[in-house]
Amino acid sequence: MSATTVAIAVALVLDVLVGEPRNRLHPVAWLGGLLAQLDRDWRRPVAVGMMAAIAVPLAVAVAVGLLIVSAATVEPWLGVGLGAVVLFLATSYRALLSTVRRVARLADADVAAARREVAALAGREAAALDGDRLRSAALESLGENLADGLVAPLTAATVGAVLGRLLALAPGWTLALACAGAVWIKTVNTMDSMWGYRDRPLGTGAARLDDLAMWLPARVTAGLLALSFARPSAAWRAAAWVDSVPSPNAGWPMGVVAAALSVRLEKPGEYVLNPAATYPSADDVTRGLRHVGVAGLLAYALAGVIAWS
Repeated sequence: MSATTVAIAVALVLDVLVGEPRNRLHPVAWLGGLLAQLDRDWRRPVAVGMMAAIAVPLAVAVAVGLLIVSAATVEPWLGVGLGAVVLFLATSYRALLSTVRRVARLADADVAAARREVAALAGREAAALDGDRLRSAALESLGENLADGLVAPLTAATVGAVLGRLLALAPGWTLALACAGAVWIKTVNTMDSMWGYRDRPLGTGAARLDDLAMWLPARVTAGLLALSFARPSAAWRAAAWVDSVPSPNAGWPMGVVAAALSVRLEKPGEYVLNPAATYPSADDVTRGLRHVGVAGLLAYALAGVIAWS
């Protein structure tokens, strides 16, 4: 069994047993604080944003990779343990399911609270959302954030592990490449989530890089979701709606969720997926959570198997 496969397995155990650290203790939150220091009125914001989109993720990936190589040089299992912690912090699985479950529970019982919770999931104005549209936002985020928060880092880690194996690198270096890939794409996603809006020239580079980096993970996520629902045709149905979504990638996992559950998912003023269907019920969200949970486990399993050597 490869060091990367062990690290992936331990990362899953940590996520299930421990859960994500509080924001003040989470390195991704620290990264957000660093990026906030760059968020100012630059004379040439697009150029600055482009340079930041290249330099910041690369610097974070190199730093993490060197840290893991150093630890593995001292003691191989120390490198594996550190790699597991890195992958645990670079992914989000249980927290996503818990937040969506909470929004679904509050959508009818306490709409105001549900609107506040949606802010942790979806970038949209929630003040006017009713229960139907809150459940829609929750399911949309369930699909999109599965891709961003879990499948993307695992995909990048898998690519790093395969590259290390092809180059016949030592296990510690291969694990370092895997973890560097995971934190690289996590950093790109974080930059895009903070800056990647139409009215933010600083985020142009991050948004373009995120579109490129997420091309494969979004489609892998769509396939895993279709498999978890045992409805391969859902991916074909989703293909008819993805062009209505401004993001070139997010429509794939969201569309499969809409097709597999036979529900209408809508971001007011932006897009509608499966327009002929009705809005999701609480039971639909529960079913979605169950199947997305399975898709997440499949993502861990697939990454572990591919990284095996």
